Amino acid sequence: MTSLRDAIEKRISHLTGRTLGGVDYTEPKGDPGLFGPDTVAWQIHGEFTPMMCGGISALLLQTLHPLALAGIWDHSNFRQDMIGRLRRTSQFIAVTTFGARDDAERVIERVRRVHDGVHGHAADGTPYAANDPELLVWVHVAETSRFLAAHMRYRNPRLSLENQDRYFDETARVAEALGARHVPRSRAAIDAYLERQRRYLVCDTRTRDVTDVLLHALPPNPIFRSAGTLFMRAGIDLLPSWAATLLSLEMSRLERHAVRGGIRAIAPVMRWAVRNGSYRRALERMQAREQAQR
Repeated sequence: MTSLRDAIEKRISHLTGRTLGGVDYTEPKGDPGLFGPDTVAWQIHGEFTPMMCGGISALLLQTLHPLALAGIWDHSNFRQDMIGRLRRTSQFIAVTTFGARDDAERVIERVRRVHDGVHGHAADGTPYAANDPELLVWVHVAETSRFLAAHMRYRNPRLSLENQDRYFDETARVAEALGARHVPRSRAAIDAYLERQRRYLVCDTRTRDVTDVLLHALPPNPIFRSAGTLFMRAGIDLLPSWAATLLSLEMSRLERHAVRGGIRAIAPVMRWAVRNGSYRRALERMQAREQAQR
């Protein structure tokens, strides 16, 4: 059992980017970072299984925006390293949520510098830039809306509307630090924003190419490959129905039932396996302060 636990945790650490290094979540003692343990952001981002499902769903949703897709198409090696893209995104979320303030601000600044070099023209000739405030809002809303959807499906379906609003209000500060403006900060504002964006979203040959690569970015190990396939299907299931239709990824009721049952079955195993994740290490950082004050 120990070897199985270690194997699962090692794989999760690889996927979440914790092995990329450069961040010690246990230091400095007592530093709450950008959020802190009493925030809804810690509560939602601290669960691996919903975050994995929500992250996949967010990437699928993001590809429907022509300008976001153009940035992926022109400035990433997604065909060769889609897992690497997932890892870097996961690490950014982990550090900005659970890292100490200096680490979080350093990672945000690094991403801002990367964004400065990501610009060009979409397939229809429209110019784009990764540091465009409106495009940053799209990426942020796609992520946070799917993270919340996953949390409510697989962890806490009774999360109050007040705490849903708190989550969007809390996480808006990261988007704004990256350069986003007029970030929706409540559940109602997020839903209204997504509805307004629908008229701008498209699914073309490039979209299908990118989503096909994402959905087949699976590990070779048969056990982890099966789990990866389940996560991918769960990500599709978390899409708004109109987005799944646009992507031609509709699922039958029977498949949805099977996927949700599968994720609920493996979620406790994942929680059991992860002993040294960023959330638990950040809790150690905060508990050290509490112990010192006693």
